[in-house]
Amino acid sequence: MGKLFGILITLMVLGAAVAGGGWFWLNGQYTAEGPASEDGKPRLVVVEKGAGTQAIATKLKEAGVITDADQFRLILRAREFTGEKPVMKAGEYAIPSGASMEAVVAELTGGASMQYAVIIPEGLSNFQILEMLTGKTWNSTVGADLSYKLTGEAPADLTEGVLLPGDYAVSRGDTVADVVKRMRDAQKALLDALWDKRAADVAVKTRDEAIILASIVEKETGNADEQPTVAGLYSNRLRQGIRMQADATIVYGITKGVPLGRSITTKEIGGANDWNTYQRDGLPKTPICNPGAGAIRAALNPGKTDAIYMMADGTGGHLFSKTYAEHQRNVDAYWKLRRANEAAGKDTPAVRQQQR
Repeated sequence: MGKLFGILITLMVLGAAVAGGGWFWLNGQYTAEGPASEDGKPRLVVVEKGAGTQAIATKLKEAGVITDADQFRLILRAREFTGEKPVMKAGEYAIPSGASMEAVVAELTGGASMQYAVIIPEGLSNFQILEMLTGKTWNSTVGADLSYKLTGEAPADLTEGVLLPGDYAVSRGDTVADVVKRMRDAQKALLDALWDKRAADVAVKTRDEAIILASIVEKETGNADEQPTVAGLYSNRLRQGIRMQADATIVYGITKGVPLGRSITTKEIGGANDWNTYQRDGLPKTPICNPGAGAIRAALNPGKTDAIYMMADGTGGHLFSKTYAEHQRNVDAYWKLRRANEAAGKDTPAVRQQQR
C-alpha cells in the first residue's frame, strides 16, 4: 500500500512538472516574436462582428500574422485558467510585422480599429466636397500603406454651406452620408458655442447670415490673421448700406463654386443673380462655400476697423483703406509692382490661401 501511494505521488509530481513545462512553453510561444512580413509593413486584418476565436485565428493565419491557428486558440484557452479571458473586438487592424501573439491579442482586445484621415479644406462648395467624399481614397492615420474609399452615395438635398471643413477620422464601413452628418453636426456645435459670444454690434442677425458672411470672408482671404479685418470691412459695408462687391460672389453665381480658371469679365460683373454682390444689396442668397472655423469666428466677432475697401498688396495679403482715394492709391501701387515684376520676369504672388 505504501509502495502504491509512493507511485501515485511520483506520477502526480511528474504530471505537474509536465504541465508546468507545457505552460512555460506555451507562454514562451505567446510572448515570442511573430512572423515578419516580407516588406516589413503592417498586415491588414478585418475582424467581422460576432466572429469567434476560431474565425479570428483563421483570419490571423491567412494574413500571416501567426503561424498556427490551433496553437493560438490553445494558448488563449490555457490562459483562461489563469483568469484571463480576452474579448477581441470587431474592426480593422494594422498588425505590425513581427508582432507577438500577446501584442496581437492586446491590439484586438483594445478595439482601436484602424482609421483613415478625411481632410476637407476650407472654402469648398458642397459640390466640390461631395466630389471628394465620393471619389477620393483616404490614407490610413497609422502610416500603413493602406487606403479606404467611403461607401454609399452623396445626399441629394444638401443646403450650401452647412458643412464644417476639417480633419475627420473614419473607419472601414463608414459611408459618405456618415461623414456629411458629422460635418453638419460639427458646424452646428461650433455655431452653438459661438452664437451667444458674438459681438454686440455684429452686422448679421441670424446664424444663416453668419455663415453667408463667413463664406465670403473665407473666399476673399485664406489668411487667418486677415480674416477678422475682412469680416470687419464687410460688416461696415452691410451697416452702411454699401454693396459688398465681393468678386467671389460673382464666381459662385456662374459656377456654383468651381474656380473659373480665368479673370472675371465686365459682362459677368454686370450680371444680376442671387449671388452677385456687385449687383444686389446686402448678402447673397446663400453661402458661396463651406467656411472654416476661423472665418465663422471672424464673422461673429469682426475686427475693429473703419476700412470699407481692400486691395491685394502683391505679396500675398491685402491693403485696407477707409476712403476711395486711399483705395485708389493702393490699386495704383499694386499695378506698379505687378508691371515691375513682369519686366523683371517675376511673378506677383496672389492672395495667400490656407494650405492643407
